[in-house]
Amino acid sequence: MTAAGLIRSALWLGIPPVRAAASEFWTAPGLRERYPAYLCAMHGLIRASVPLMEAAAGGCGRLPPRDRSAEPLAGYLRAHIERERGHDDWLLEDLAVLGAGPPGIAGDEVAMLVGAQYYWLEFVHPACLLGYIAVLEGCPPDAGFTARLPALTGLPARAFRTLAWHAGHDPGHSGDLDRLLDSLPLSTAVAAAVARNVAFTALRSARLLRYLARAGP
Repeated sequence: MTAAGLIRSALWLGIPPVRAAASEFWTAPGLRERYPAYLCAMHGLIRASVPLMEAAAGGCGRLPPRDRSAEPLAGYLRAHIERERGHDDWLLEDLAVLGAGPPGIAGDEVAMLVGAQYYWLEFVHPACLLGYIAVLEGCPPDAGFTARLPALTGLPARAFRTLAWHAGHDPGHSGDLDRLLDSLPLSTAVAAAVARNVAFTALRSARLLRYLARAGP
């Protein structure tokens, strides 16, 4: 099996549980009351996105010269950094529309999900972060459903700006990542590590969404 095939197999297994947990969150009663907690959790994840990618891009510069994945991986990460920069500020603006203050310290689930990525990219390989990105961008909310959320919740449409943007753009970002996987020369060992991170990220993401679905406001 190719490196890309191994990673895609992990995604094929990992993405459906995340989508099921997301469906549970969006369809469980009390969405209006739970939505601010969702924005706080997403802020905890998204504020870490650019620093994580910067760390991974920096790690590419420390890879041995024989690792031919370093240059294309760093190029992808640098481009993706510019697409994602400032989205944590959007979430703060969405929360302000709801009359909520800035989020406090991120919960344990967010800290474990993000913190593990630093271990993967520092002690295994910077490409491991691709597993994290693939899961988070591989489960965007449906754009049509997102457009109906103001009517379903009675909340202002401006409170869903960040969600709507990702619903519209994440599918394209997933396509960029898919093309990168086809061309990135990863060793079997690194590809297996990326696949393991896919499984880890999917498990923790589903757990976070189920927690948010069942928690009170």
